Amino acid sequence: MGFRFAHNNFNVLDLEKSLQFYEEALGFKVAHKLTQPDFTLVYLTDGGQTPHELELTWLKNRTKPYDLGENEFHLAVYTDDYEAAHAKHKAMGCICYENPTMGIYFINDPDGYWIEILPAK
Repeated sequence: MGFRFAHNNFNVLDLEKSLQFYEEALGFKVAHKLTQPDFTLVYLTDGGQTPHELELTWLKNRTKPYDLGENEFHLAVYTDDYEAAHAKHKAMGCICYENPTMGIYFINDPDGYWIEILPAK
């Protein structure tokens, strides 16, 4: 019996704002969407570079921001141009933590989720 990753989920308060952020910051595109009366699920892809998807869940009646606790979890992505990515994210104002010693930094999305940016292996 084997298992493989399918997706990660982030619950978002403003779906359109989140979709715009992920498109601008990371180039993620909508792969597919499921709309129900009370919620919408949107699956984002990295353009086929990996089969992994990021599921954004929007609860239509939610008005209160999500409590992310101490934000001890995150999503990590590789970039093929670390310096250009860093400059772009700095201009966007979304860098929330940098660790130059490790050669990584983090950005945060509109809901406060952290995304680790790694140089390509």
